Amino acid sequence: MKYLKQFLIILTISFAGEILKSIIPLPVPASIYGMVLMFAGLLCGIIRLDQVKETGKFLIETMPVMFIPAGVGLMSSYDMLRPILLPVSVITVLTIVTVIAATGHVSQFIIRHDTKKKNEGKEYFKK
Repeated sequence: MKYLKQFLIILTISFAGEILKSIIPLPVPASIYGMVLMFAGLLCGIIRLDQVKETGKFLIETMPVMFIPAGVGLMSSYDMLRPILLPVSVITVLTIVTVIAATGHVSQFIIRHDTKKKNEGKEYFKK
């Protein structure tokens, strides 16, 4: 029963994302609206982590299985994709490299900022 309740919470938030997608005229997928709502709910304490944790873990563990139909769809439509395969591959590689670089820089900035804050706190107490 616990898993059913957790799944119902996640589905309700996903449905709210679908509603926002139909109301707000932006080119943002409904799943993004749902994730933002889930994040805001967790951040504000409206939703507690233990209310969705186990089902969230289960959904993440089964996520690779969900990519199988998409992969089969790509393989079955290879003839249509062949003319644009090189541009799509280049864009994909460049996007991956850009995301990795941006993530690395942001992570380094946050780590340096946190380290600096901790060191300033230590120096303050030394005086």
